[in-house]
Amino acid sequence: MYQLNDKIKDLKPYDPVTEDSRIHLDANESFLPLPAPILEELAAAVPQVAFNRYPDPAAQELCQAFAQYYGVPVENVAAGNGSDELITVLFTGFLQKGEAFATLEPDFSMYAFNGYLQEARHVPIPKGADYAIDVDRTIQTCRQEGVKLLIFSNPGNPTSIVCPRQEVRRLIQGLPDTLVVLDEAYMDFSDQSLLPEFHDYDNLLLLRTCSKAFGMAGLRLGFAVGQKRLVDAIKGVKSPYNVNALSQKLGAAVLRHPQAMKEALAEILASREQLLQGVRALGEAFPGRFALLPCATNFATLRMADGEALYHTLGEQGISIRYTGGLVRITCGTAGENQAVLTKMADYFAAVPAKGE
Repeated sequence: MYQLNDKIKDLKPYDPVTEDSRIHLDANESFLPLPAPILEELAAAVPQVAFNRYPDPAAQELCQAFAQYYGVPVENVAAGNGSDELITVLFTGFLQKGEAFATLEPDFSMYAFNGYLQEARHVPIPKGADYAIDVDRTIQTCRQEGVKLLIFSNPGNPTSIVCPRQEVRRLIQGLPDTLVVLDEAYMDFSDQSLLPEFHDYDNLLLLRTCSKAFGMAGLRLGFAVGQKRLVDAIKGVKSPYNVNALSQKLGAAVLRHPQAMKEALAEILASREQLLQGVRALGEAFPGRFALLPCATNFATLRMADGEALYHTLGEQGISIRYTGGLVRITCGTAGENQAVLTKMADYFAAVPAKGE
């Protein structure tokens, strides 16, 4: 019988939801469907797709729509089958076996996973006690360890905390020989993006996604932005037809409606405020049960000792949230979904004594 190698034999398929759920607040998707006029336009665009032909390998129409939306040159943009694919491309193309990469923990787990598959050396750098990025420590550690690639999310996932723009600049400038990959998947919910400044740094790549603020998680669309030399390297490493023709056509159509996207973003931010206000009220009603971290994303993050128990309790009641390493992450949803999770959390805190009591 063929034997799997040690690197993959114990890997488990990704399973984002382990319980049957009616309310999904675990994946940081948008709760908003695309507006009806856009859906009508998308339906009209489908017959234009040549399904019998391979898609445009450069995804030119899609990249042009993205570039116009964000005001960057199209030659500095590469498209991927979600940001996940671009992360994989970066690890396979920009890192060699045994070379060092760094992450700022806690952070998105797929960074370390891709490094593991590449057989690169992982240098995890812990964030501070308040989950803020320690820029000086990061620079020092990366220099000492000879880190070739530093990757982190800003705003952070799962912390929801944003690192100020000036601190990220200092980090990039302090590591001129390291490729800094800045994952701005949640930056549409904040105002500290370095996207307008990408041309200032020859060691910076930014990642963006359409899965969060734009409500296109089902299309799997991600983008990398950087100086042309870096973007061309990504285009050389990626699969030739990595973004399917339908996603290219539909994604471009949606991105050409900036006003609709801004209106959707405003609704998500209003939902976030409703969720945060409710969580703060729970904190007043049940003091000491959790700490709410500063929020710059579309989810609330709570540090709590019995977070895993809350995660399982809500899951048994049909509400999916996320738990990782002492942190509970709750995506903002519809008004009804927000109220449902807040009510069930209140029930839990009232019924279950604090851990250690």
